[in-house]
Amino acid sequence: MSAQQLADRALLNLGRGLKESGYRFITPTPLTHERVYRRLATPLAMTLRDVFGWSMPFDHDLLPEAFREELQQADVIEKHDALWRSTVRWSSLDDLLFAHSPYPTVQADAVFFGPDSYRFAQVIEAHLQQRFEPLKRAVDIGCGAGVGALVVARARHDAQVLAVDINPRALRLTAVNAELAGLNNVSVYHSDVLASVEGQFDLIVANPPYMNDDRQRAYRHGGGALGEQLSVRIVSESLARLALGGSLLLYTGVAMVAGGDPFLDAVKPLLGRDAYGWTYRELDPDVFGEELEKPGYERVERIAVVALTVTRLR
Repeated sequence: MSAQQLADRALLNLGRGLKESGYRFITPTPLTHERVYRRLATPLAMTLRDVFGWSMPFDHDLLPEAFREELQQADVIEKHDALWRSTVRWSSLDDLLFAHSPYPTVQADAVFFGPDSYRFAQVIEAHLQQRFEPLKRAVDIGCGAGVGALVVARARHDAQVLAVDINPRALRLTAVNAELAGLNNVSVYHSDVLASVEGQFDLIVANPPYMNDDRQRAYRHGGGALGEQLSVRIVSESLARLALGGSLLLYTGVAMVAGGDPFLDAVKPLLGRDAYGWTYRELDPDVFGEELEKPGYERVERIAVVALTVTRLR
């Protein structure tokens, strides 16, 4: 095995150990995480949830020796003065466990998991519960930790599910998460949207970044004036890749301005053909309100999360 393969195997074993221990953690927003930290004079981990969920520093003797060894072999542990900190975080979604980046997510190649991940999964599950046709090929664009890919693969064991991203760290974690879930129908590919994968798909899912991030971190920055650019691009490039009867499920956020929806205005011309049917709805009218205080959002009234479903009819 290569050094990377050995590290991934150790990370997988760590995840298995956490599952066997009964570990569960539901990941909140960064602002909620910050507020929980403020309650503590000095954050210091006392439980596995503190270490791997709340990303708190911990004393060397807190963890079982096997966990410490896996952390070292996976190269996901850092020393902070006399304490240690895991550089991977583990979050639960139903019976699935996902490895992703720790709090705070400051790295340029951070791999996101949070409340958007839960809503994204719900959108996919609701769609699959109403789809009875065979699903042969699916793809999760910008897979991150692999939420979309794993939710589809778990529900449709016969489907070939691709997970694509431009972030090598995301692909690594998605592969580990898929193996931890016991799913052998997920394959990872380095691809900018669909540029490096071929063929048509019965289902395309995407939860792209939708913020206007001044540091242009890949997991947050959507591009364009208000973070909408990547979402529009995914719609534009996905339509021609849908098989007959296939659907695009896009979960994204929209910075609403003067009562208008810039994202919907941008994609409507793409959807106005008889070949496609589509629905669009707001899932939550107001998320990440703290972003409105940042430069570039002066005209924005609110940020809403939306779901766009497009189906190829002919």
